[in-house]
Amino acid sequence: MTMKVREATSRDLPRILEIERLAFAQPWSLDSFRRELLLPFSRILVAADGQSEAVGQPAGFLCRWLVADECHILNVAVDPERRRGGIAMALMTEAIGEAKTKYIHLVTLEVRRSNVAARSLYRKLNFNERRLRANYYGPGEDAIVMELHLGGVR
Repeated sequence: MTMKVREATSRDLPRILEIERLAFAQPWSLDSFRRELLLPFSRILVAADGQSEAVGQPAGFLCRWLVADECHILNVAVDPERRRGGIAMALMTEAIGEAKTKYIHLVTLEVRRSNVAARSLYRKLNFNERRLRANYYGPGEDAIVMELHLGGVR
């Protein structure tokens, strides 16, 4: 099956919310995702099976903000049954590619210190671990801020 990365629509929100709830102990609400679809600096991408852009239920999603010369990845999640199949890599590659075309200089994200698989993926994409945010996800759940510098992309 061919995997396509495309812009999310409101029709994707039930599946996005389902993936979010499977992936995170403290998931975003439906209202949070609806708000992201409306914000001019926000974009939600989905990776879905199918030959055409309109076909297929999302297997994963990414939400990002473009503010000034920075792209901030807020949320990346893949259906647990579809992990380790390149879906998160495809989503991240699309977001980084978009950032390059818009002359963004820095891509940032926070990741749970305990999420070794995600940290490994981000390192493969040349992100560097920059600093720790203690208790960012709650007591005992630190975040690592990771950055990818895209300087000189013009």
